Amino acid sequence: MLFDMPLDRLRDYRPEPEEPADFDAFWEKTLTETARHDLDAAFVPYDAGFATVEVFDVTFRGWGGQPVKAWLLLPKARSGPLPAVVQYIGYNGGRGIPYSWLTWSALGYAHLVMDNRGQGGGGKNTADTPDIGPDGHGSSSPGFLTRGIEDPYRHYYRRLITDAVRAVDAAKAHAAVDASRVTVLGGSQGGGLALAVAGLRDDLVAAVADVPFLCHYRRASQITDAGPYA
Repeated sequence: MLFDMPLDRLRDYRPEPEEPADFDAFWEKTLTETARHDLDAAFVPYDAGFATVEVFDVTFRGWGGQPVKAWLLLPKARSGPLPAVVQYIGYNGGRGIPYSWLTWSALGYAHLVMDNRGQGGGGKNTADTPDIGPDGHGSSSPGFLTRGIEDPYRHYYRRLITDAVRAVDAAKAHAAVDASRVTVLGGSQGGGLALAVAGLRDDLVAAVADVPFLCHYRRASQITDAGPYA
């Protein structure tokens, strides 16, 4: 990023899409198969010791009906259903501990923070969700982009993006959330996930993607072999 085009050119740069002919069919099949599994969203109260924020340890069923962890933080002072922010985490991070995620609940929003399956093994926030797939694993260090890359149906990001889509359903399943006012948000890998979810759902009010990784992979890998593209 430090030796790409000048900023004024980057602002106008629009890559030519390279969309496979079966792209829509692939995601329709993926999400239809996942929808056959009950969401089973469970919200277990978690005593974080906060005076003004209520915390729930969340489990819902993502890709393949597999359990995915999340945190839900709610302001204790609320008088009705709240707008919600569903947040996705950067590369190699996990949901960590609730103390890391107080901003949005402090602003009066319901805030669901989705765990990254199989990530959280490289010194960042820990993850509590194993990747139970054909190429699955527990928490580990980077290398996720190439896991299962030989087959779109086995690729790691098929599973993670599906989890991210279902996280919106999990947020909507809580009685404190106004299901008509849900936003997705993330930075880096989380920003890429926010964009993906916004492309796969039509029921969001906004998407916030900060420095999104997972964008224009081909060019990124051609201009640098530094991390994470190595």
